[in-house]
Amino acid sequence: MKNFLRKNPNVRTIRVAACDLNGQPRGKRVPSRFADKIVENGTRFPVSVLNLDIWGEDIDDSPLVFESGDRDGVLFPTERGFLPMPWLEAPTALLPIWMFREDGRPYEGDPRHALRAVLDRYKARGLTPVVAVELEFFLIDDSGRTLEVPISPRSGKRRKAAETMSIRALDTFDIFFTDLYDACEAMDIPADTAISEAGLGQFEINLMHGDDALRAADDAWLFKWLVKGLARRHGFAASFMAKPYEDYSGSGMHAHFSVLDAKGRNVFDDGGSKGTDTLRHAVEGCLSAMKDSALIFAPHLNSYDRLVPGAHAPTGLCWAYENRTAAIRVPSGAPAARRIEHRVSGGDVNPYLSLAAILGAALNGIEDGREPPEPITGNAYALDLDHMPGNWSDAIEHFEKSEIMPRIFPEELIRNYLLTKKQERHYMAELSPKEQVEIYLDTV
Repeated sequence: MKNFLRKNPNVRTIRVAACDLNGQPRGKRVPSRFADKIVENGTRFPVSVLNLDIWGEDIDDSPLVFESGDRDGVLFPTERGFLPMPWLEAPTALLPIWMFREDGRPYEGDPRHALRAVLDRYKARGLTPVVAVELEFFLIDDSGRTLEVPISPRSGKRRKAAETMSIRALDTFDIFFTDLYDACEAMDIPADTAISEAGLGQFEINLMHGDDALRAADDAWLFKWLVKGLARRHGFAASFMAKPYEDYSGSGMHAHFSVLDAKGRNVFDDGGSKGTDTLRHAVEGCLSAMKDSALIFAPHLNSYDRLVPGAHAPTGLCWAYENRTAAIRVPSGAPAARRIEHRVSGGDVNPYLSLAAILGAALNGIEDGREPPEPITGNAYALDLDHMPGNWSDAIEHFEKSEIMPRIFPEELIRNYLLTKKQERHYMAELSPKEQVEIYLDTV
């Protein structure tokens, strides 16, 4: 870990950062000459910092603040080590960290630890999830009174149209995407295919699959940070908010996963197109938990503008083979690669919490061994189905009353998350739609 700074003597400062419940990086700027101290001994900041609202404010009446004296947690580097920060002008290194209690136990309100705990459950059963995510985002000119597609650096023109899977749209921002892929390589983020999507200035980049779900969440978190920072260097904004434009589809973070047994075999593979009983049990677990975990997959007020019928985001609780209108899709392809695609999460999610909710629900299903309903065919929007919560308040209520969420998340995280979302709901109601968009545009 220390070798990075020795090989990069031009790096004068580092950032040490942990992920809070909203997916925001929280931490410190430190001169690089003091980096060894943090690597060896960690650093400290208040436990409450991982439980701030979307504005970065303390949670009113949280037991983490005045009631407990606003005590410190101890934060140590993750296994990721130092990474460059290519979106900054000065050479700078990032050191991702996560929080522990004074006695060395993981702090249960840390979203990265929440995912680790789910993966420990898989490991105890001799299972390993293989995970990949697809991240959609918008490039936006937010310099004026209304949001617009940025002017093309190549043509100097602004094209106000959706261009699904358009090579021209990709080439319009070729300089940005070339820099983005170079930056992903420098940060060891496995960025794969890029496509243009159905929204104005909307794109999607797939991150390659791997058998380390914690690293997959790291990659998604770092990728979002990188894309937003690099866009600003290019003179425009990038945003993962769920739906910046009323008349166009929103952005999602689709998660693909399979599960390997102790011998490295895919437990979803039955040699054919249907998949195993274990696959169906995992599907049932995901469907059973979907309403209660909606607050994880759609964490903000704006999130629910995306979850409407006919807008390329799932609304009905159903699954299907090779059908993108369903919440759970089983893609076609080689049986050895049989997997589940969970299509509910918006681009505005915390990747650690989203993957913990998905993988935790799937493992619940595998443990319980229940069969899902029959897979649908045709257009899910046209069917009479049970639906996702249609608004923020309903999602908060489902999460709060859930008997499933405590099987996935620790009590402290559930409490902190509910306090956060209730406070945000209260203060968001005082803002105009324009002010709401402004806060989400730059944060999520």
